[in-house]
Amino acid sequence: MFLSIDKKDFIEAVQKTAKFAQKRFSTLPVLSCILIVSNNKGIKFRATNLEVSIDFNVRGESKSQGVVAVPAQLLQQVASSLTKDSAVTIEQTGEMIIVTAGGAKSIIKTIPYEDFPSIPLPETNENNIVLPGSLLKTAIESVASCASTSAVRPDLASIFLSIDSGILTTVATDSFRLAEKKQTLKTPVKNMSLLLPAKNSVEILQTIPDDEITLIIDEHQIACVWGGNTLTSRLTIGTYPDYQQIIPKEVFTETTLLKKDFETALRHTTIFSDTFQKLKVNFAPDDNTVIFSSRNADTGESEERVSAKVKGKPIELSFNYRYLQTPISLIPTESITLTASGIGRPLLIRGVGDTSFLYLVMPMNQ
Repeated sequence: MFLSIDKKDFIEAVQKTAKFAQKRFSTLPVLSCILIVSNNKGIKFRATNLEVSIDFNVRGESKSQGVVAVPAQLLQQVASSLTKDSAVTIEQTGEMIIVTAGGAKSIIKTIPYEDFPSIPLPETNENNIVLPGSLLKTAIESVASCASTSAVRPDLASIFLSIDSGILTTVATDSFRLAEKKQTLKTPVKNMSLLLPAKNSVEILQTIPDDEITLIIDEHQIACVWGGNTLTSRLTIGTYPDYQQIIPKEVFTETTLLKKDFETALRHTTIFSDTFQKLKVNFAPDDNTVIFSSRNADTGESEERVSAKVKGKPIELSFNYRYLQTPISLIPTESITLTASGIGRPLLIRGVGDTSFLYLVMPMNQ
């Protein structure tokens, strides 16, 4: 193998693929590698951790073809150390590859590539979904932080993604909070639903472009395809809980306030939260006021009163303050609505006039 690749393209290819290589110890050392493939179809950099995989197309010149598995961490360190804007050459010599750029030369020992797993790709079909990558990113970013990090419930450790009547909906919950994001697709597609492991969503967000991509989906995996590149993720097998039934329909107290006032009150009062990160929120319709307060027996206490439009009955609820902070950056409007449905019932948070995003948070025991 002898390849010549522009430095910028080489660095991009290494950066895009290295994060897909398995970082922890594995009985298959080749999983910690980037597989470099040169054939009559071009140059490809591939990596996988068996959950998520990348097949990345690299522009360059191939003077002789071949396949080689290179430790991803070493190749990434070599790529990041290159300074001169010159072509990068990769030459295979026995068990070694020689990476040269300008006056810099690195010799890296390779690993036998025969055990590198094949990356199965879903077959293109009439149900492919074409959409902007930015739309998929927004769909995932809006809910991913609410997915469970526990492996006990694989369904809750996943993002529920569905398309119904041209509406793309994503949902995630860890049973303490829930986020839902709805977006309209410009091109009608067949209704579908799937469970995307939340841990795989990080690589998707960091890798796919904002421009148009194609989603190819089968029973076990989803592939994001663009410009000759393919990112593939396994899907979670199972059924997502019927989350609609926990979204409150009744209104006990409805409060509208400025998002910046909400954020400021949280920042001030959480200084004195206890070890359970508990924050009390008192909705007072008689005074059109929301009172945020926290107390720590060891350090002190704080309270902040915020002017708001409060309708309904007075109610005091306690929350993990971090769960109240989560939706602030996800709501685009200047004002928000907090809808309480009673003691022990979830609080619904939405942007005023924005029906595309909702957030639920369960109160703590008093």
